Amino acid sequence: MVARLTGRPVVRTGRASGSPVEVLLDGGTPVMVKRGHGPRAVRAEVAGLRWLAAADAVRVPRVLGHDEDWMVTERVPTGCPSTGAALRFGRALAALHGAGAPHFGAPPPGGPEDAWIGRAPLRNAPGTDWPRWYAEHRVLPYVRGAVDRGTLGGDEAAVFERVCARLPELAGPAGPPARLHGDLWNGNVLWGADGEVRLIDPAAHGGHRETDLAMLRLFGCPRLDDVLTAYQEAAPLADGWRGRVGLHQLFPLLVHAVLFGRGYAEQALTAARAALAG
Repeated sequence: MVARLTGRPVVRTGRASGSPVEVLLDGGTPVMVKRGHGPRAVRAEVAGLRWLAAADAVRVPRVLGHDEDWMVTERVPTGCPSTGAALRFGRALAALHGAGAPHFGAPPPGGPEDAWIGRAPLRNAPGTDWPRWYAEHRVLPYVRGAVDRGTLGGDEAAVFERVCARLPELAGPAGPPARLHGDLWNGNVLWGADGEVRLIDPAAHGGHRETDLAMLRLFGCPRLDDVLTAYQEAAPLADGWRGRVGLHQLFPLLVHAVLFGRGYAEQALTAARAALAG
């Protein structure tokens, strides 16, 4: 399969119980091979990587071959986070967001509207008003999913509904759709051995740029203060952005509540109540 997708013979396959797995191609080139976990997952990820690369801002691994079920990308040798790499990453992330998107919810060109974030469905439906779009497509679907799984109760779901009703006043100044990575937790940030950051596993779409930054903070990112300093110098955020971090974290927290259970639901409830109190 790898030889078919890349046009090069395979010399060795690394040991792995799942996906992705490292494979060595003829000539000594190491690559990563990943299997899609659902319909259109590979197509969405490949389109997302290419859309991010087209901004000529952040770096991503090159896609060397793919079909509907498998993708092969270059392997990125990793190193230790450095101040210089963090500052360059912050500037690059600002440039990525500034490259924009046609509308909120825009999928990458060639990517499906019905995509994925991790193993959860992600619907990329168009919108022009961010508060309404965020409520309808990034908060309430996962609230319903968590209720269906018994992770949230009905009274708890009402807390998120109140937040959504107040989003026009809580969301801050309006801004244009940004080109988002969409799943920007620390595990998807590779600190390259060459001192440059690469981003992997996108759930790319048009959204609010504060969402990517909030996700970086949610799960911890090395040298985040340096990343944010460089980002702010390149593209200053609107006043009050720090107070909106929890609002933007509702999306990934609720996704995690659907996938992984009650602990994340409680974190999401804490963020929602803080937004209402703030």
